[in-house]
Amino acid sequence: MSWQKEFKKNVKTLDELKQYLDILPEEEEELSQVIDIHPMSIPRYYLSLIDKNDPKDPIRRMAVPSADELDVAGSYDTSGEKENTKFPGLQHKYPTTVLLLSTNICSMYCRHCFRKRMVGLSNDEIVDRFNRAVEYIKAHEEVNNVLISGGDFLTLKTSIIDKLFGDITKIPHLDFIRFGSRMPVTFPDRILKDPELLKVLSKHSAKNKRLYMVTHFNHKNEITEKAMDGIDRVIRSGVIINNQTVLLKGVNDSPEALAELQNGLVRIGVNPYYIFQCRPVKRVKSNFQLPLIKGYRIVEKAKVNMNGHSKRFKFVMAHKTGKIEIIGAIGEELIFKYHQAKKPEDQGRIFKKKIRYSAGWLDEQPYC
Repeated sequence: MSWQKEFKKNVKTLDELKQYLDILPEEEEELSQVIDIHPMSIPRYYLSLIDKNDPKDPIRRMAVPSADELDVAGSYDTSGEKENTKFPGLQHKYPTTVLLLSTNICSMYCRHCFRKRMVGLSNDEIVDRFNRAVEYIKAHEEVNNVLISGGDFLTLKTSIIDKLFGDITKIPHLDFIRFGSRMPVTFPDRILKDPELLKVLSKHSAKNKRLYMVTHFNHKNEITEKAMDGIDRVIRSGVIINNQTVLLKGVNDSPEALAELQNGLVRIGVNPYYIFQCRPVKRVKSNFQLPLIKGYRIVEKAKVNMNGHSKRFKFVMAHKTGKIEIIGAIGEELIFKYHQAKKPEDQGRIFKKKIRYSAGWLDEQPYC
């Protein structure tokens, strides 16, 4: 079966889901409400990773809707994406980086997604003319890299991916191109059943302008034989793979789980890049976000059991003012540093805030 046909068999309704998992009758009404607001789409492969006997299974938490998503505490745009949008589908927040939102479709609609406002729902923020985006990048010579995201970039047709890579890699002032995809994790058949995709990646990842895949493993149970095969084929095509993990309550919020994940990634050739503090997104915050101080302590304890390569990541939050690293705690204070900043004067700035033990985001903690 082709990957396209398999993709169409994703589980999208409660009736379909009940063929794989036990859903209590009293849960159905609330889950129906959630799915009406934020659609469900789960590859059958990813469903197979769930331990049906464990209602708190971490894979289940990331894939299957829950009544906790009815909690609307938080914001749909926690990182200020709207204010950095130059035209639909193109964001320019940091001087050297342009972000392209190529699609609103994913192989799976993760329940912790920070773009719940658009993924699977709205086309308003999707780039409608790639050539306009290419012209913008050409006109801004300060830009030295592009990140193509979505949704999931690899849900597009291989021919479209080929065309876009062909146009962007020709821009002389770009050093490298990144593309985001969780498909190696949730739907490896996209890679395993499309040799043309691997040819396209190999064609455009040149020794002087490399392609980088940014993927998204959150738990060691996602590192399966099939996922490893997909990762290996992408690496052999000349693409470098980095991973962005989100620290998630009930998924990887123990030092042991986090260390096993990061060590496992290095073992299969995936570079740990960031661990993100879960954003305070509506219908996500109460379900998945940990207090910052608790997250920091988990990360530091996990590092004890990581090797040098598996702890090269930075623990950060994607705040509207920039990418802020959580670098330490002294007494009753948390220490932060701007790893990237929207305002030039903030770049590299170190600051501190008093610890508020319930605070999950920078704005919730008082200055010293």
